[in-house]
Amino acid sequence: MNSVLNINGKALKIEFAPEEHLLYTLRHNGFTEVKSGCKEGECGACLVLLNGKPVNSCLMFTASVSEEDKLLTVKGIGDLHEPHAIQQAFVDSGAVQCGFCTPGIVLAAYALLQENPRPTEEEAKKAMDGNLCRCTGYVKIVEAVMLAAKRLQK
Repeated sequence: MNSVLNINGKALKIEFAPEEHLLYTLRHNGFTEVKSGCKEGECGACLVLLNGKPVNSCLMFTASVSEEDKLLTVKGIGDLHEPHAIQQAFVDSGAVQCGFCTPGIVLAAYALLQENPRPTEEEAKKAMDGNLCRCTGYVKIVEAVMLAAKRLQK
């Protein structure tokens, strides 16, 4: 199958198998920041934003994404040279350890702060609920989300 997908603000012509999940389509097309974790929708490592909403790309068929949909990976909000305030807050808070879960968690935080720029700690915890991290214990992650919220308000 062929389709044009809007990924990180760019329209890309993509070829994929009819039964292919979005995770593999993205990774096969160079979007390796989308991680392949559990492949069951439990860990959040493959999280992307579809029209601003978090989705586990391992559970979604690529064919279900239309040309009008907007996909966002973590590289669509910032990169090493120009990190987004959320990405910088994760570094500054020590919330990045092995880094495997970080892209999905950063996107979950991004979606939260787009919808609710002044979340409580409980709201931040709830927004991170679908993302597993085996390294940090989540304290630093919540601190990073709260720091990013504060910085984005300025």
